[in-house]
Amino acid sequence: MSVQDRTDPCTAKTQSQKGRKMKIITNTASSLTREEGRKLGISIIPVSVSLGNRSLRDYIDINSDDYVKLLHGDEMPVSSQPTIGDMIDELENLEEEAIMLTVADGLSGEFSTAMGVRNSLPNRENIYVINSRTLAGSMRYMAVKAARLRDQGVSAQEIVSQIRACAQANISYVIPADFNYLRKSGRISNLTSKIGSALHLLPVLTQTEDHMRISFMTVRRTWKSAVTTIISSLKDKGIDDQFLLSIAYADKKDLAVKVCRQIRESFPGVESEILQLAPSLITHGGPGCIVVQATRK
Repeated sequence: MSVQDRTDPCTAKTQSQKGRKMKIITNTASSLTREEGRKLGISIIPVSVSLGNRSLRDYIDINSDDYVKLLHGDEMPVSSQPTIGDMIDELENLEEEAIMLTVADGLSGEFSTAMGVRNSLPNRENIYVINSRTLAGSMRYMAVKAARLRDQGVSAQEIVSQIRACAQANISYVIPADFNYLRKSGRISNLTSKIGSALHLLPVLTQTEDHMRISFMTVRRTWKSAVTTIISSLKDKGIDDQFLLSIAYADKKDLAVKVCRQIRESFPGVESEILQLAPSLITHGGPGCIVVQATRK
């Protein structure tokens, strides 16, 4: 059993660049920083968040810890997908093949936008756009796997096939720290928020079967019972050592470690990792949130 903490970009392993000439592109919703991207040979497009009159780019204008400090009061931040201009900059005039991995279609309009950009370019036959059907740790794993396969000399078509297989076999769960943030985002009513907060309940959300939405799953009284519910669901889905378990946090790393330990007790031999969410993802889960994901390797 190995637990990899990927919160520190300096720990990322440098990949060999002697493989096929091919560009791998994703965005910061994967929680990959630009520094990590440079070491891995992955182009990272920033996602932006708007808070009041400020527009902040992931890992360029602000990091996750500083972003959490801004999330107070009733002002609700909004994230935006990578810009068309950034996509064009990455894809046009390429001599090599390119694979672009996007956030789940339905959770973002990025996939449709990327396909539109791809289809407008004369080199479109060499550009492959993949709907990851996810984000955060699962999306991160797919991007890193694509880069590793490229460096091993695997063809673009085979890489696309393998990454799409990963995209078909992943599941995500979110535990927001409280109901108030769900209320601000419009996911639940004011009454539900007041009742949940008064009873000190923890909501548990999960991705729908079609991977198009994040939906309400259940409520629990404690973190331990919330994680137990997720563990039960993972067991029902047949998670085994062919999967990677990712536990991601907004600002409470110590809580993520406890959650990881609890999950590992039920899944001995399954690889796991702990990572910090990008600012744009914290926008949706809120301060204190925990994300648990399983991805077929």
